[in-house]
Amino acid sequence: MKDKIIDVVSWCGTFVAILAYILVSFKIIQPNLIYQILNISAAMSIAIVSFHKKVYQPAVLNIISVLIGTIAIVKYYL
Repeated sequence: MKDKIIDVVSWCGTFVAILAYILVSFKIIQPNLIYQILNISAAMSIAIVSFHKKVYQPAVLNIISVLIGTIAIVKYYL
């Protein structure tokens, strides 16, 4: 059951990452708070499944993405 939940979370993160990329690429939204939140949530979900499956390269990449997005939000909005 736990594995299925983690898989669902990771697939949701994948779709959110693709959605964020589409929205910015086709100029539906600007790279703003919504974009950063989409990227952070996608990166966190992919990092969770990567750690769970002991695949550390994408986990590290996505943790760095979370940090970059968080810093961007703090820098821009505070």
